[in-house]
Amino acid sequence: MHRLTRDDIEQAARHVYQVMPATAQYSWPLLAQRLGCTVWVKHENHTPTGAFKIRGGITFMHWLKREHPGAKGIVTATRGNHGQSLALAASALGLKALIVVPQGNSVEKNNAMRGFGGEVIEWGRDFDEAREEAARLAQEHDLFLVPPFHTELVKGVATYALELFTAAPHLDTVYVPIGCGSGICGVIAARDALGLKTQVVGVVSSEAAAAKLSFEAGEIHETASANTFADGLAVRKPIPAAFAIYAAGAARIVAVSEQEIAEAMRVYYTDTHNLAEGAGAAALAALIQEREARAGETVGVILSGGNVDRSVYAGVIGE
Repeated sequence: MHRLTRDDIEQAARHVYQVMPATAQYSWPLLAQRLGCTVWVKHENHTPTGAFKIRGGITFMHWLKREHPGAKGIVTATRGNHGQSLALAASALGLKALIVVPQGNSVEKNNAMRGFGGEVIEWGRDFDEAREEAARLAQEHDLFLVPPFHTELVKGVATYALELFTAAPHLDTVYVPIGCGSGICGVIAARDALGLKTQVVGVVSSEAAAAKLSFEAGEIHETASANTFADGLAVRKPIPAAFAIYAAGAARIVAVSEQEIAEAMRVYYTDTHNLAEGAGAAALAALIQEREARAGETVGVILSGGNVDRSVYAGVIGE
């Protein structure tokens, strides 16, 4: 992937803002009191799909329309947020969107994808198996296979980082959740394009720690499972193109437990009255874990999405 310039990202932002406004970033006083540092929360839970992925969906579909004008539609695999984003962006351009999810996927995310105009197919036991089926369907139905990671997706996602760094330019550290990697790569791209010194810290679930294992080994490692309730983090194997970027650009990767993620979801509710899904709360969970090291700093955390099923959230919030 070529290095993105500020101009690349600002151009992507013009496309994004035709569909949605910039999201807010707030420095919440109760989080600051709790953690002993200034905490800026980037509210990607406030996009039209409830997660950051919509930005990449918009820029990707613009690129597809330009580079592959004959495309009839797209197919992709997702646990939900990527699929909602592409369903909305494809429908807006009048294209068919076929979305493959693993069996037992979030009912509410599936409903949302259908609501945005996607056709949802349940296949396989996890995201990685759904990805294989998506590739097969692309061949069978002559649809464009949208990968979970692509330069155009990163370009769109980098727009949230540009907003955050512009609003809060003196961030010492930013924590970003890692699934397939477009989020952390977008943050690294925006930081580098702006010439900032901010440390970017990736966050994974301890139950899906492939990105951390790979980062520490300096080569790609796969895990046998990715059984985390934070479905946006449930990836068994890093995507090579994404790994190359965060291996070079991240300061470190932190693993957080299921309990730490659930606690961060409760803290978001108590201190900010915001709804965070598991992956959306992971960055705050990592900051809570490392709060002594961050004392007195100005820190950014990416609340990447709020799409959590009601039954799951009720269980977390009731503890």
